[in-house]
Amino acid sequence: MKTIKYFIIGVLFLSFNYSNAQVSVNVNIGNPPAWGPVGYTDVRYYYLPDLETYYDINTSNYVYLNNGRWIRARSLPSAYRNYDLYSEYKVVLTDYRGERPYDNFKNHKVKYAKGYKGKPQKTIGQKPGNGNNKSGKEKGHHDNGHGGKSKGKH
Repeated sequence: MKTIKYFIIGVLFLSFNYSNAQVSVNVNIGNPPAWGPVGYTDVRYYYLPDLETYYDINTSNYVYLNNGRWIRARSLPSAYRNYDLYSEYKVVLTDYRGERPYDNFKNHKVKYAKGYKGKPQKTIGQKPGNGNNKSGKEKGHHDNGHGGKSKGKH
């Protein structure tokens, strides 16, 4: 009888330890791109207003509309492949968790219209070929959200 009691206590102990291991949460955030804004470690998505595109940090994919469907791709559509992401303003979606940031696209498109500029941003890395300028902005230019360049409507 004593052996059965010890056996049951052992099983309960092991079960309890196993269930604790199952409850622990592992948040695996991907590495943000060098052109991403400094200071945000617990986010998954950026919204790029001028491109009306999302960037998924976890999967390193752009998420954009293509012929009425949301596409996930490693690179931007050909029309934007040469776009300067270091100068593009990034809206950091701090209040969204899930797989479909575009469910809020209508609101994002209005709230963060093309040309939107929020608080000044510094990028994580420097723009390739831009010397020691850590923010990715050209020397002598003010940060207007577009790297000192004037852009027309897309």
